[in-house]
Amino acid sequence: MRTVDGRVAGRRGQATRQKLLDCLSEMLSSSPYRDVKVIDVARRAGTSPATFYQYFPDVEGAVLEIAEQMAAEGAGLTELLEGRAWTGKSGWQTAQELVDGFLDFWRRNDAILRVVDLGAAEGDKRFYKIRMKILNSVNNSLADSIAELQAKGRVDKDVNPAAVAGSLVAMLAAVAAHQKGFTSWGVKQAELKPNLALLVHLGVTGKKPSK
Repeated sequence: MRTVDGRVAGRRGQATRQKLLDCLSEMLSSSPYRDVKVIDVARRAGTSPATFYQYFPDVEGAVLEIAEQMAAEGAGLTELLEGRAWTGKSGWQTAQELVDGFLDFWRRNDAILRVVDLGAAEGDKRFYKIRMKILNSVNNSLADSIAELQAKGRVDKDVNPAAVAGSLVAMLAAVAAHQKGFTSWGVKQAELKPNLALLVHLGVTGKKPSK
């Protein structure tokens, strides 16, 4: 772990750096990204702006650091699909656990994901790569699952696995980012998950699940 000027950060320095990131994460949960200033992050962490600049070039640099850590965690989403079956009752369980894990990940990282989405939408390639890294962890596994079912004759030969997987992942991301909004449509969280899992199962297998 190095400082901005290339010096190796000691144990105390690393702890200070992590505290700054933790405080910034907390602030992103309650404040618009563009309203967060270095002096406010430093004050919350009980240190000075000069100390902040030892570890990060600016607020955006620190946000990217948090986003990279989150993306590394998001790579673990692929475990929701590794070695999982999509046939019979096992297929319904796979769909449910995928939806549950995806929504939970989004909910836990809501604040930083909003910033990542904003940066990606504005064309910042750094944020776009982070967003794609998270989505690819599910997209690639889903595409492989569909292609495997297709090879066994269980999915129509005209289906494009990559197109279906990409559409399902885009749907999951959109729904995950809009979780709070569903209540205004009269949809409870407990109702959202099984219905979303139904759509995922239909998309992957082309069939209604065996429950």
